[in-house]
Amino acid sequence: MQLARVIGTVVSTVKNDSLEGRKLLVVQSLDKDLRPQGKPLVAIDAIGAGTGELVFWCRGKEASFPFKREDTPTDCTIIAIVDSDAHVTTGVFRK
Repeated sequence: MQLARVIGTVVSTVKNDSLEGRKLLVVQSLDKDLRPQGKPLVAIDAIGAGTGELVFWCRGKEASFPFKREDTPTDCTIIAIVDSDAHVTTGVFRK
């Protein structure tokens, strides 16, 4: 799992049939201080996230777990919404 901010949406007129009705979002990975790192990615939204929200995402075979794995071709999926930036920035969960 990695931390990211949703920075936009994707509109696709042609896509795999199994992605029909699924929302695609652009996410920017963040470091522990919520600073952008790396390039933005397109992720399938499994939970109903929106632009501006802080989220957790995963890659690899785990990205297909929220869906029928054989039917959903994904390598990046949003799997959780973080309630508040303070959960990350205050150090409550840091060691």
